[in-house]
Amino acid sequence: MITLDDLQKIHERDQADSLGAAAGEWRQLTAEVPVIPECKPGTILNVVYAAMGGSAAAGQMAAAWPGLRVPFEVARGYEIPAYVGQQTLFIAASHSGNTEETLEAVGHAAEAGAVIAVLTGGGELAALARERGYPLALLPGTRQPRFAGISNLVVLVTLLEQAGLCDVDHDELTAAAEFMHAETENWLPTVPAAKNPAKQIAQECMGRSVVVYSGPQLAPAAHKWKIAVNESAKQVAWQGTLPEFNHNEFTGWSKQPEQKPYAVIELRSRLEHPRIQKRFELTERLLSGLRPAPVVVEVKGDTLLQQLVWASVLGDFVGVYLALLNGLDPTSLPLVDKLKQAL
Repeated sequence: MITLDDLQKIHERDQADSLGAAAGEWRQLTAEVPVIPECKPGTILNVVYAAMGGSAAAGQMAAAWPGLRVPFEVARGYEIPAYVGQQTLFIAASHSGNTEETLEAVGHAAEAGAVIAVLTGGGELAALARERGYPLALLPGTRQPRFAGISNLVVLVTLLEQAGLCDVDHDELTAAAEFMHAETENWLPTVPAAKNPAKQIAQECMGRSVVVYSGPQLAPAAHKWKIAVNESAKQVAWQGTLPEFNHNEFTGWSKQPEQKPYAVIELRSRLEHPRIQKRFELTERLLSGLRPAPVVVEVKGDTLLQQLVWASVLGDFVGVYLALLNGLDPTSLPLVDKLKQAL
């Protein structure tokens, strides 16, 4: 079995350099991707962001930071909300540009008369935007879209700012990039497992189903952990949010199954509501001995943006290290490719 301090073995298994992709995510915070033509301000009453997978995760993050002045919904699937109309800004996002759910959804939005904009790396979605004159942002090309979520977020909030729906503090983005550049150094493969939190957490998760809990503020980051464990490590994972957790799932841990082959991760933030922080403490005490002891991650960062990005990138590192421990290529998604071919 590979050890996470064996740099030669890591290089052999991570031939597409997923670790390098994770290590460079901080640069995306200051990347500039033009929206052409610009998304002009208008009478917009609501925003629908249609996307799947990692692209949808960027929408969740934008709803948390910087937040919008109008209702915002992430639509995952073929259908769109019934309220979509002429005063809806409908944003279709897909890295490949060929996501069938998003392509069908944008067709429904056009029929409803929505104002449409597109974020994509190319494909059919880019061709459609050019043909119809929709505002288009071409995302930087990458073989691994799940490591491009931050650039997706930055482009999305840039578009929303152009439309007059939010205010983006660009100095905050620069500060977050500087902060993440320094923090990422702690998770690199050259840092031994004894001093590397990402390697340590991956070792805790090996051979177990992973469940990641957070408060509402960090729910987008917890969802990003789920994606990272699912796609990179090919391991079952799910995500839950307090306080909703305490109204149902909390009790589910108390009895069956008696043997619980799970790894529990808690993303805790001092920026969450004080009662959320209290709930984490009480939950850990009341479930002591009834579930595996949680790996408590005290999320770093002075702002919500810094904490969201810090937690998300850490999750990407954990997912890759876990894949390497499993003897797997973090990049390939053969089952997804088979499904797409079958469809």
